[in-house]
Amino acid sequence: MSLTDRAAELDAADPLAAHRDEFLLEAAPAVTSYLDGNSLGRPLKATPAALDAFVRAEWGGRLIQGWTHDAQVGEGGWMDWPTDLGDRIGRVVLGAGPGQTVVADSTTVLFYKLVRAALDHALAEGRDEIVADTDNFPTDRFVLEGVAAERGATLRWIETDPAAGISAAQVAAAVGPRTALATFSHVAYRSGHLADGPAITAAVHDAGALVLWDLSHSAGSVPLALDAWGADLAVGCTYKYLNGGPGAPAFAYLARRHHGLLRQPVQGWMGHADPFAMGQGYRPDPGVRQLISGTPPIVAMVPVRAGVDQLERVGIDAVRAKSTALTSFALEVADELLVPHGVTVATPREPAARGGHVTLRAGDSGRDFRQTTARLWTEGVVPDFRTPDGIRIGLAPLSTSFGEVLDGLLALHRIVENS
Repeated sequence: MSLTDRAAELDAADPLAAHRDEFLLEAAPAVTSYLDGNSLGRPLKATPAALDAFVRAEWGGRLIQGWTHDAQVGEGGWMDWPTDLGDRIGRVVLGAGPGQTVVADSTTVLFYKLVRAALDHALAEGRDEIVADTDNFPTDRFVLEGVAAERGATLRWIETDPAAGISAAQVAAAVGPRTALATFSHVAYRSGHLADGPAITAAVHDAGALVLWDLSHSAGSVPLALDAWGADLAVGCTYKYLNGGPGAPAFAYLARRHHGLLRQPVQGWMGHADPFAMGQGYRPDPGVRQLISGTPPIVAMVPVRAGVDQLERVGIDAVRAKSTALTSFALEVADELLVPHGVTVATPREPAARGGHVTLRAGDSGRDFRQTTARLWTEGVVPDFRTPDGIRIGLAPLSTSFGEVLDGLLALHRIVENS
C-alpha cells in the first residue's frame, strides 16, 4: 500500500476526523500542512463568537458588575473564573480534584511563583538545592538560575540525552537530603520523550523533597493523573493543545496538602483572603487562589474555555489514541522517505515513551535544517526548528489529519532528496 493510500485509509477510519471541522482551517489558506500545533494551536470556530458574546454581553452589558455577578447563574462572576476554569482544567486535563488548580499569569510567572514557594519553605528546613535537567525548556532553566541566585540556593544539573530524556534512575541518583525541589518537563520540548511521572515523583519524595512538573507539552495531548502521582506542584500553558491563542494564560497546580504551607512571593490583592477588605497587611487566601497576584486576564480566558469545552466533549483518552496514531504514522513516513537520506529520528520509537510530537534531525548529513524549515514555510508547510539540527513535527490530534502529515513530510522529502 502506498503512503498516500495509507494516509487516506487512516483518515477514513479516524473517529475524531469530524472535529477537524471545528477549527478555522480556512483562515490560513496558504498553509497546506500545519505541523506546529504543539507550539500554537489553531483557533476554534467557536472562539470568535465566544469573544464577541463576551465583549457585547459580559463586558459591555454588565461593565464593572461582571466581576461579582454572572446573570446566567445569578451568582459569581469574573472573580471566580481563575478557580472555576482551573477546576475544569484539573478535571478534564490534569487528573486533579477541585480547589487545586488556578488560571492566572504566564507559564514563566507561575513557574517562578511555584519554585520560590517550594524553595522558601524548604530553606527553613535546611534544604537549599534544586535539581533539574540540562535539556529542560530554556525559560525553566533561566528562572531556576535567577531564583538560585536570589535565594542563595544551589542548582544540581542532571545531564540528559535529548533523545532519551530524564529517567527515574537519574533522578534518584541526584536527589538527597539537601534537595528542596526537583523540576522537570513531563514531555521534553525537543525530542518528545515522555517522562515517567509517577516513578520520578516517588523518587523525589523518597528524598524528602517536592517535585514541580512543567506540563506545557503534555496538557491536552497526554493523559495526566497529578493527584494519583502524588505530585506537589505543576504548571503549563494553554495555547498549545488547548487552543487558547497567543499569550493565553497558564495554569498552576498546588496539591491541597500544601495549602497554607507554601507561600508564593508575589503578594497581590487578588490573592488576599479578602480582596475587597483593602486593609493593611497581607493575609493569603487559604487555598490555591493565593497564587493569583493582580487582576487576572479574563478576556484571554474566553478562548481557553472554548478549548477545554472541546476537549471535555472528546475525552483525553481519545485524543491520546489519535496522537499516538499520528506520531506512529509520521515515523512510518520518515523511515520510508527520510531515514534513507541520512535523516535521523530523535524521538522514542515506543509509543508509550513519547508525547505528541516527533523530532527529525539532520544528523551527519550536513544539511542545514534551519534553512530547510524556512524553505518549508515558504511552501506552506509549517513545522518548527529546534537547535542544534532538529525539525519538530508537532501534531495536534483534533486539528491535524494524516493526509496533512504526509503532505508536509513529502515536501521535506523533496528538499532532502535534492540537497
